Amino acid sequence: MTTIFEFQLPKGYVNQAGEVSRRGKMRLATAGDEISATRDPRVLSNPSYLSVVILSKVIIELEGLETVTPSVVERMFTADLAFLQDMYQRINDVEPPVMQVVCPSCGHSHDVPLNFTQEG
Repeated sequence: MTTIFEFQLPKGYVNQAGEVSRRGKMRLATAGDEISATRDPRVLSNPSYLSVVILSKVIIELEGLETVTPSVVERMFTADLAFLQDMYQRINDVEPPVMQVVCPSCGHSHDVPLNFTQEG
């Protein structure tokens, strides 16, 4: 079973020296990763910070950096953050929640996946 996945960021993380890091590795998440992230004080005061904390736990390598911390994830471009959130969902087989809807015209009932990570 594969537990570590390589990636290349679309834009790249730019460190304080102006160097760009694009290649990295992400591991599968554990229940402990998610539980400890929900207990993080930053998440308790701002629930939208949850993905930042979880990503900092599961990104095990980003070229040129010794560790990936929440502050590193905070400084990533939004395109890179969206890429990593999508990758996290795909490799961890996170199923999007679904809502059962009924067509007002024909009355047919079907499930529609809800995606909270994309606008519009």
